[in-house]
Amino acid sequence: MPIYSAPVKDMQFILHDVLAVSTSDIPGYDDLDAEFTGAILGEAGKISENVLAPLNPVGDAEGCTLENGVVRTPTGFKKAYEQMCEGGWTGLDADPEYGGQGLPYIMQSATGEMFVSANMAFNMYQGLSHGAMSAIAVHGSEAQKQAYLPRMIDGTWSGTMNLTEPQCGTDLGLIRTKAVPQDDGSYRISGQKIWISAGEHDLTDNIVHLVLAKIPGGPEGVKGISLFIVPKFLLNEDGMPGARNSLSCGGLEKKMGIHGNATCVMNYDGATGYLIGEAHKGMRAMFTMMNEARLGVGLQGYAQGAVAYQNALAFARDRLQGRDVTGVQNPDGPADPIIVHPDVRRNLLDQKSFVEGARAFTFWGASLIDRAHRCEDAEAEALISLLTPVLKGFLTDKGFETTVLAQQTLGGSGFTREWGLEQFVRDARITMIYEGTNGIQSLDLVGRKLGMNGGKTLMAFFDMIKTFIKENEGDAELKEQFLDPLKGASKDLQQAAMYFMQNGMKDPASALAGSYDFMHLFGHVCLGFSWARMALAARAGLASGQGDAAFYETKLATGRYYMARQLPSTQLHLSRIQSGSAPVMSLAAANF
Repeated sequence: MPIYSAPVKDMQFILHDVLAVSTSDIPGYDDLDAEFTGAILGEAGKISENVLAPLNPVGDAEGCTLENGVVRTPTGFKKAYEQMCEGGWTGLDADPEYGGQGLPYIMQSATGEMFVSANMAFNMYQGLSHGAMSAIAVHGSEAQKQAYLPRMIDGTWSGTMNLTEPQCGTDLGLIRTKAVPQDDGSYRISGQKIWISAGEHDLTDNIVHLVLAKIPGGPEGVKGISLFIVPKFLLNEDGMPGARNSLSCGGLEKKMGIHGNATCVMNYDGATGYLIGEAHKGMRAMFTMMNEARLGVGLQGYAQGAVAYQNALAFARDRLQGRDVTGVQNPDGPADPIIVHPDVRRNLLDQKSFVEGARAFTFWGASLIDRAHRCEDAEAEALISLLTPVLKGFLTDKGFETTVLAQQTLGGSGFTREWGLEQFVRDARITMIYEGTNGIQSLDLVGRKLGMNGGKTLMAFFDMIKTFIKENEGDAELKEQFLDPLKGASKDLQQAAMYFMQNGMKDPASALAGSYDFMHLFGHVCLGFSWARMALAARAGLASGQGDAAFYETKLATGRYYMARQLPSTQLHLSRIQSGSAPVMSLAAANF
């Protein structure tokens, strides 16, 4: 059975040494001292290690079952869900006015990583609810908030998002689900939605579906889409679930991974729904869920890489095969552990340097969300909007790659179910697809986000990098090992952006053909920046003479590896971008 150990120490390092959360001016961050965050992360780690992780192979093997319209989750899931609710984990960062604990989003992200690493399929039940809660909290009426949020926050009810239909996914303007107005102000929702995560299950007393639909007579395309609350059970006057609504699960998808989560076909047959926000403005409300979900999916990507790396490392330390080329390291055994071999070290360091850099990048992104929401900071809002497709696309691509590298570390054992690595590979694969495929993320980045605010947000990002380098280049060792590589990578990113500006208007295909490489180039710069910040914090920790010197030295060595072996990838991506559209578009479709 695979292992999992919550990375509390590394998370504490990012929160306090790198981001200095407790001294931040973001409201609520002054409560986040090391003792407080350590207690939260410690408890999240316990339930992840002892409750969720043991159920991960169970959920994968059993999957969900549909019988007479009822979906049964795998053995142990319901009890585990009850424990999550009892611990208050379903409402960690939710508004205290509706029963939440009101902690900053960065703590939701930190604990969420643990839950995903331990059991991704299980965590999706509460993860989808969190997004639905956020949409209702931002766009719902006060009556809707009072009716739904308290029970969604305490986990008694769960939530979903219903976008995709058989004939359309990304192009939501093609949806056919209808919402017919009724005299009492409600709507009758009719249509079919597919690939609905947690659409039906036995974990909660009610499921609150958020459904995109079109009101007849509205504008064509996405301008005619509205968003509706469509509960599984309609509410009685006392606010409790009453009559069953006219909706049902028409089937469960047979999937490559995340077997423990019910991915449903949902049929709405004149179901009663309630408009959220304004008519024909549903995309605005849905994007509240989608943007949060995309950040959460980016976290899923590296979190699966994190647990896969832990298992690969344990195997590499234990597996005996061959001898170290520099001399015998295990004289009392028949062979040395494979971790002595350079290629295995390379493999493990590729994994380790990505996971730790991705964690720092994600926590920084979460702090930007907190600053945007708690300080009403428009610049922070713009910056996280720019970074969202990078967080989702780059971290899931590289996260999946990391699970494959971890599987490779185990050799033939990694291909068997016994060791669990093949499940991490299968589960991680979906992160590159749902909530907008990574190709769509790259198009969003280049087609919409680069030009946002007249390009000012992108320039602000470059200025932030330049300022950081200038403020710290007095440290000669830091400059040589971290700042100079970061400066070079940042220049590659600027040249790529300039190429788009110079060629995008006259040849739009040249920008779109290079968009995927640009997303990865941007991602490497963000991880390079994250590693430079961690290196600065680690060197400060060593200079202070306090803390764990071995931890800081390990952090610096891992960072140096990333800067030397991974960050130069920016040059490859820039070269591809500057090749333009001709290599991609010259072959006629009929000749493929």
